[in-house]
Formats: sequence, C-alpha cells, structure tokens
Amino acid sequence: MKMAYRVLLVEDEEAQRKILGGYLQKRGYQVSEAGSGTEALKIVEEKKPEIVLLDWRLPDDDGLNLIPKLKERSPLSAIIMLTAFATVERAVSAMKLGAYHYLTKPVNLEELLLIMERALSELKLRKEIEDLRRKLAELLPIEIRDFVAESHKMKEILALVSKVAPTEATVLITGEPGTGKEVLAHLIHHLSSRKEGPFVQVNCAAIPEGLLESELFGHEKGAFTGADRAKPGLFEEAHRGTIFLDEVGELPLPLQAKLLRVLQDGTFRRIGDTKEIKVDARIIAATNRDLEEMVKKGAFREDLFWRLNVFSLRLPPLKERREDIVPLAKYFLQKFSEKYGKAVQGFSREVLEFLLTYHFPGNVRELKNLIERAVILVEEETITIKDLALMPEGPEDLTQKLLTLPLTEAVETLEKIRIREALEKAGGVKTRAAEFLGISERVLRYKLEKYKFN
Repeated sequence: MKMAYRVLLVEDEEAQRKILGGYLQKRGYQVSEAGSGTEALKIVEEKKPEIVLLDWRLPDDDGLNLIPKLKERSPLSAIIMLTAFATVERAVSAMKLGAYHYLTKPVNLEELLLIMERALSELKLRKEIEDLRRKLAELLPIEIRDFVAESHKMKEILALVSKVAPTEATVLITGEPGTGKEVLAHLIHHLSSRKEGPFVQVNCAAIPEGLLESELFGHEKGAFTGADRAKPGLFEEAHRGTIFLDEVGELPLPLQAKLLRVLQDGTFRRIGDTKEIKVDARIIAATNRDLEEMVKKGAFREDLFWRLNVFSLRLPPLKERREDIVPLAKYFLQKFSEKYGKAVQGFSREVLEFLLTYHFPGNVRELKNLIERAVILVEEETITIKDLALMPEGPEDLTQKLLTLPLTEAVETLEKIRIREALEKAGGVKTRAAEFLGISERVLRYKLEKYKFN
C-alpha cells in the first residue's frame, strides 16, 4: 500500500485552504490545515509532516519568521513558500532560512505537484543517509572515516551502498585514481553480514605478473623454484569475509579465467596442486579503466566483466562533487592537526576560494596530501595561501616559468610535470602512464630513473 505523505497547509484564508487542501487529498496526500503561525507550530510538532505549504502573510506571524521555528521542530520537513507578493529578495531570504522552494499565487497546481514530488524524493534520500550515518556512528572503523558525503551525488552513492552492502552481490567500483574506491570497499564490508570476517585487499597492478597467481590462489611446496613450503593464497585468507581486488583491469588473461571460476562456483586450485579448494568470499572489485572498452579490444574477458558487474558504483571525481571539498578539507585538517600536535583552527578565505576553484586531478587523495602538507608547514592557527606554497602552479604561472628558464631546464621541468600527472592518472601503472604520454615503457623507466621519481 502506498504511503500517504503528510502535508501541512498554512493559509489564513479558509476558502483557499479548503480548495487546495481538497485538491491534495484527492491526490493521496494526508492534509492538515492551519490558519495561523501558532497553530502551524503545534501541528508540526505533533505530526512532523513531510511537506509544509506556508503562506507568507499570517494573522499572528510572518511566514519568513516562521521558517526557522518550523525547521527547529521538524528539521526534515520541506517548506514550500506561497505568496502573492513575489520578489527576488524574498525568495533568496526564504531559501537562506531553509525553505525548499518558493511559489507565487495563484499557484500552478501541476507545478506544485512536481515540486512536492521532487521534495519527497530528496527527503527519502536524506532519511536513508541519516539511517546509514547512524549505523556508521556505531562502527566508524578508521578505514572509512575519510568517506565524506555532503554532495547529492555522494549521498546517492551512500544510498546505493546501504542497499547492496547487506547482500552477497559482487560489486564493481569504478572511478578515477584517488576518488576513494578503497574506502568505499571497506564501507561495504563493514555494513555487511561479513563485517566480523577478514577484509583482504590486493592491488592487482602492484604485484608482478609472475607472482600474482601465487598471491591470489597460493601454491604447494615444490610448485616452482623457491617454493620451499606450501602457502595459502589471499582468497583462502578471505574465507567468510571479503576480498577487494583493486585495479582488477590489470589482471592478465590467464588469471581472469581462474577468477571467473571462483566467481562461478567458489573453487580454485593452488599452483602445483590437483585438489579443489572451495572458498566463501565476497568479491568487491575496483578499476579506473574502461572495462567495456577493454572487452571490445579483447584485453578483458566479457564473461568475467558481466560476473563482476552485478552491481556497479561509479565514484565521481572531486571536481564533480565540489560540495564535499570544504567538509573533506576540514576533516583532514582536524585529523592531521591531531597527528602532528598542532592547534590549527581553520582556513583563510583565500585558501577556501582556491580549494573550491581548483580542479584536483588527483581527487580526494590530492586534497588529503595538500592539507597534510599545509598542516606541517603552518606556524599560525589559520592555514593561509603561503602554507600551500608547494601546491601545483596555475597554467599562466607555469607558462611564464617555462618561457624564462633555459631550454634544457624548461624541457626537464615540463617532462617531470607530465610524467607525474600521467602516473597519477594511471594509478601508478607504468605501462598505462607510458600510453598516456605517447612513449614506450622503456623510455618512461629511463626518465623515472633520470629524474629520481620514487
């Protein structure tokens, strides 16, 4: 049965109240009516309506003054202002005080219904996020505290996480390097029924191809030169828990076949063994690569892609979720102030302006590093632009610098910048970084050694 959402109609003219109230009741809303501010506050406190339709002029109060009082009694209620005297200043004032929307009389009923439906949709999402945050408050292991979600996009991600985490579904997380894929995987694990089990993480790009099969699936004694004892693999370690396969797009094709079998029936063999091992591990995979494009090129198995892509989550880059930048910066400021024993209180206005306009190619990871470096450098209670002295140069500054340097030095400076950006974009995978730069991996390795990159 569909839920009848509660609406409070605050209007001092009884005839208008009855007409609009009757219209909304016919469309399935549970309508309460109030002819004054005092009556409205009493009803809001008792019924906590999802929506309040609030007239500007009331016999005992002003609608604008009433907004904070209503929000105090029912914070999640969406307040839609109705007035015959509309001005831009009034609309801005109402929004600043917490109104959801602003309509002029006579009200267009179709427009009102659309706005109410949108408000209810956002309210549902907010309630899901609040429920999830209450759960997180009980858990909050250190691995997931960096997951800040104030933007609408990230709240949608959290709402999806709250639905998929309790299931056994395989999850594929996509997104640019530094967007928080690892943190999201931890979060899914800690919200699942496997939270008491192990969380095993493996970066498929960081382990040499020749060792990766042994790391994942283990080996028997004598299976290859140097195998002086049997060794269980990471899948066995993840039994009754979760295994997180980061950069799964870097798996070589032979191992993709072996992973496919684990996904199909939960079995595999150690290297050098004929015995089947059955494991109960939930798989969460992540990648910054376009797996569908890799499938088209024959670099990734199509059947494996569909097995991994049961439930997909795309983490947006930081530049697409700017509402999260300042909350993240404040969180990192507190974290690193405690770590380094400094009493840093906040950021200057210039720093906040920089943070909100910078494009952050390295995403959350870059922001985290930037704030940590600033906390180390700062000598006052407020972080200023000078404390971000090591931040990336703007394009105009860089161009000017390159034009004034000796040619050899300018070339080297530009090469270092391009290589660093390519490695960041490729998540540290040298073969991909070389592709981005349009050079061979051998040339890239030479330059890494030449410029002493860590």
